[in-house]
Amino acid sequence: MNKIDRRQFLKVMGWGGAGAALTGCDLPSTVTLQQGEEEVTSYVLPEEWVIPGIGVYYASTCPQCAAACGIYGRIREGRVLKAEGNPESPINQGKLCQMGQGGLQAHYNPDRLQKPMMRKGGGLTEVSWNEAWAALEQKTGTSANLSGDRVAWMTGTVSGHQAVLLNAHLESMGSKNHYVHEVVNDAVWSQLNNDVLGESYPHYRIDKAKLVLSFGADIIGASVSPVHYSRMYREFRTGDRGMLIQIEPKMTLTGGNADLWVPARPGTEGTVAMGLAYLLINRYGADKSRLPAAVVSQLDQYTPGNVEQSTGVPMKYLERIAKLLNERSPSLVIAGASTQAQVHGYEAAATAMMLNVLLGNVNKTIVSSGEFPFPQLMAKQGSTKDLAAFADGVKNKKYDVVMFYNTNPVFTAPKALGLGENLKDNVPFKVAFTWFPDETAMQADLVIPLAFAYEDWGTHVPAYQPHQHGVISMQQPLMKPLYPGTKGIGDVLLSMLKARNVQAYKPFADYYAYLRSAFATLPAQMKDGQSDDDFWNQTLQKGLLAVETVSRPLQVNTAPLMVSLPEAKSNSRYPYTLIPSARLGLWDGRHANIPWLQEAPDQIAKVVWGSWVELHPKTAEKIGVETGDVVHVASEFGELEAPVYVYKGIHPDAVAVPLGQGHTEYGRYAKGRGVNPMDVLGPDMDKKTGELALFSTRVKISKSDKQMKMVKFGGSDIQVGRKLVATVTADQYRKTEGDDHHVI
Repeated sequence: MNKIDRRQFLKVMGWGGAGAALTGCDLPSTVTLQQGEEEVTSYVLPEEWVIPGIGVYYASTCPQCAAACGIYGRIREGRVLKAEGNPESPINQGKLCQMGQGGLQAHYNPDRLQKPMMRKGGGLTEVSWNEAWAALEQKTGTSANLSGDRVAWMTGTVSGHQAVLLNAHLESMGSKNHYVHEVVNDAVWSQLNNDVLGESYPHYRIDKAKLVLSFGADIIGASVSPVHYSRMYREFRTGDRGMLIQIEPKMTLTGGNADLWVPARPGTEGTVAMGLAYLLINRYGADKSRLPAAVVSQLDQYTPGNVEQSTGVPMKYLERIAKLLNERSPSLVIAGASTQAQVHGYEAAATAMMLNVLLGNVNKTIVSSGEFPFPQLMAKQGSTKDLAAFADGVKNKKYDVVMFYNTNPVFTAPKALGLGENLKDNVPFKVAFTWFPDETAMQADLVIPLAFAYEDWGTHVPAYQPHQHGVISMQQPLMKPLYPGTKGIGDVLLSMLKARNVQAYKPFADYYAYLRSAFATLPAQMKDGQSDDDFWNQTLQKGLLAVETVSRPLQVNTAPLMVSLPEAKSNSRYPYTLIPSARLGLWDGRHANIPWLQEAPDQIAKVVWGSWVELHPKTAEKIGVETGDVVHVASEFGELEAPVYVYKGIHPDAVAVPLGQGHTEYGRYAKGRGVNPMDVLGPDMDKKTGELALFSTRVKISKSDKQMKMVKFGGSDIQVGRKLVATVTADQYRKTEGDDHHVI
């Protein structure tokens, strides 16, 4: 038997730091192979009661983003045919977005990796698992004699017991180099939340707000939990219908659903917020004592006239928004990518939080999410700060071994960081644990093919937890692996720990046995008197484990709100600001190999299967282009060409190119299609957090002689005099619908 003490045992099982939650439970101090071992067969192998042609359903977790929505997989004859939302999940409550639906095509994708590959003679060649494992053990096992600071992991957002094992592997290597990367993130806003409110992810009661003012936050589109926010948005819009105002330089899906959409000059959202604070205090008597005196003293600079001049937002809209904020309480003010991803993004986001404090929204529409009892399982959220730090480490040859999981930084990193080229020359051994032949995998020295989530075990803890509902989402296989040459990430990590001779993990035959043992050691009060087997089966049937969280009133620290916004500067050489816009669907490019999502029209432009450049009609007229013409977009750091889409949902000073396309690898559906706006971006960072300022690169535009067909869903964007849509005046509307309806 392998003897370990109770504290170490809790850490090994992923329950470390649980404190009072596990106090008094009778945990064993030893674990044997026999205790964790059992015969594992596919959970959906046909049983006697299975009727051919009749589907059965099994609960699991959606792998398509970090939100950890619960799903039900419909299985027939041992194959998963459909995924739908799990009604038991407090995150998505039975709903599922198009990315979740597209998981089926990721699972059955013909370009999935089926066998390990190793670099030989300059190229990647398929090898046996024994050869691949021998190479991995030689470079990362105990015989490698590596210095811990020469080893790094780079992953996407990771949580649950996968995070526990990954952290244990880092500890076994003596390394603290874990870089977590996501292009679509709320890193600046979450740090601001933590600084001001003491919680990185408080709960936003959108459903309780009478007015939501969003500075570029695409809550129902590319956000940290799009399905959850969409549910809250639905409740916000029903009953006593809430009002949504969106201020941003380029219309997002959320902006397209707003009652009032206001285009602001890129990078000036913070100025708009300061102007609103000025009006709320000086015109409506808001309690200025809630804000630092140093901030209040600055507000005289932000009169409606000054704000209009610097932001392009007309005074009448500023005054109308301030009036609505005063009338419709409680409200909620949030900041998104266009606000945060600036050189002074933290300060700009702080002005949005300043409005919440001034309006008294804290502990009304912004409430505590509670303290999650198992910190080891909590999500390690991705950022672009980690990407920049990793790129700097690679540039300076800090690592001998780098391992990648659930991330593709060679594609998502701005070319200005030089990561792709430096990775080839400066890191001797690179390992990619992946499902697909993406750009990063094709530069690796060893590629380990993973089982897809529909074939694998796991647990997930979303960073954004539902209000008063802490949850651990369960992932179980929905079918047997399509390819025997793939392995689950949990099994790979467990094997790597054993190769490092970490005794605490040797008793577990595989990852399933490890998870099974972990749940068996939870205290009796969490099992509600059930046996270990019944508790495990019920948890799998529900697809989640609900855990109690300890909530408390949020305490406001106003010190981080003492900001000083810089003056906007013009740039005659590069007069426009590039906006690399993420959207629900292709996301940051990780779903570009899914045909369903390639052919799903952009929610605003309705374009499919390609890239485009969005321009305001005034800008297009100035350059002399129309929809379908090809333009050349160039910055100091790169250039691209794509057809133009002309529409009014963008500020004249902005140029938007959607994220997701431009892959040079990644399979037949993604490779060679469209352009990647990250190739044009500069390396500027937010001064406070170190996040890459993705919305601050200046560009110039010129007309190209080329023509390119743009595939677009639907027909004309105008009625061509056919009066397909009838309109009425506001006075007529009030007569028929009642005076209680507010019309902007």
